[in-house]
Amino acid sequence: MAKRLLLNLVLYNLQQGYSNNSCGYCRNKSGSFSYYVTATSLTPKFYQSLLDRGWRRSGSVLYKPDQHCSCCPHYTIRLDSDQFHASKDQRQVQNRFTKHILGEVYIKEAARLHPLSREQAKKRNTDFDVVERVHECETGLLKVPPEPAHTFKVTLEPDDFTEEKYVLFENYQRIVHQEPPQKITKHGFKNFLCSSPLPRSKEVFDGQERQLGSYHQCYRIDGKLVAVGVLDLLPQCVSAVYFMYHESVHQHGFGKLGALREIVLAKEEGYKWWYAGFYIHSCVKMRYKGDFSPQYMLDPDSYTWDPLNAEVKQKLDEKKFLSLSRERAGLVEEGPSEKEVSTTVANNSEPDSSVPDDDSDDDSPLSDPETPLFARSMPGILTKTQLLEQVNLDTIKLSVRGTQAEARQLVGWDTGDMDNLRSIKGAIAELAAALGPELVKEMVVSFH
Repeated sequence: MAKRLLLNLVLYNLQQGYSNNSCGYCRNKSGSFSYYVTATSLTPKFYQSLLDRGWRRSGSVLYKPDQHCSCCPHYTIRLDSDQFHASKDQRQVQNRFTKHILGEVYIKEAARLHPLSREQAKKRNTDFDVVERVHECETGLLKVPPEPAHTFKVTLEPDDFTEEKYVLFENYQRIVHQEPPQKITKHGFKNFLCSSPLPRSKEVFDGQERQLGSYHQCYRIDGKLVAVGVLDLLPQCVSAVYFMYHESVHQHGFGKLGALREIVLAKEEGYKWWYAGFYIHSCVKMRYKGDFSPQYMLDPDSYTWDPLNAEVKQKLDEKKFLSLSRERAGLVEEGPSEKEVSTTVANNSEPDSSVPDDDSDDDSPLSDPETPLFARSMPGILTKTQLLEQVNLDTIKLSVRGTQAEARQLVGWDTGDMDNLRSIKGAIAELAAALGPELVKEMVVSFH
């Protein structure tokens, strides 16, 4: 029990809060609303539970979007790797890339030197085995001679900073996201993709050893790093944090190739689920995530999973905010007010990053900054009544300069006002409302 509770979530100086920021999808200067906290220590098991409550991370920042108020609602989705079947387009992307790596000479000579049996040829022509096809052109797994046109290697590496990775990141941000060169820095890269609070380790689940923590899956062609998938490996899923590729391989569809590779990782190593990040239906360029199936979408209110099928996508065409649990309960959904969302989706460009830029001057301040999170009607957040009934704030665990304590031991705790966000009690109450009664029990709030 003690091991399970050991520093599952540690917040640094209570760097948290609800804020609105410019939206990277429709360029609305104040249309993206989220609740943020900063973590310094986070176990994979605890983070898995956060994902299943609509959270994500960017570097050490954890954030939970407010789908109801945001201009481009973010929905958590996941794919069952054991049930995955590649679409025609996905099969073609993988097959074309394999053909590029192997080359015509290799393909012809290999067919002559290493012919398939009649049964093997028939199976290959009728069945697309995604595990087999993804590994088909990897150096070290090929039958030689002959030699392929190119070498292709994929390695799972620690999420450490290297100059090689930064060069790739700079190219991707500048070319694909058209970010100004002066805004692309090594410091920003390190904070964004090399500063995970998740430690790396190995654990055995159902008799199979799995790697846990944050990693960089690196793709190299002829020795050159051409793509990196930033991954969080958790007890029951492969969570995609970010994917970047060099402009020289743009024509190969590396976004889809990377997704297939990550799904195969989840399938081969027993993680089962692939979390593709947030699904933003209002952004056309982000809808490709829903093309990998079967996908399931997390209900923002009930935290249950529903198939992301054509019917659900049709509903998302008709309304920006969707909670199927509310619909089933017969609750009438009221859309965001003009005060909450002042503009609609203007375009469908991809965002520059997953979280707001701390140096941006474009963000507008909240019109009601003193309103507690539990009073905002944010989906999936405990109300004040629910918070008082389901969570004992007095017994929330603290770490004060290395000393373990409970919230009730703080000076002035009993007279503190949970509605006052400037107070410690108010900040802890907001956090508890966002995490829910079960995760609060496994949390330690740290003061330095």
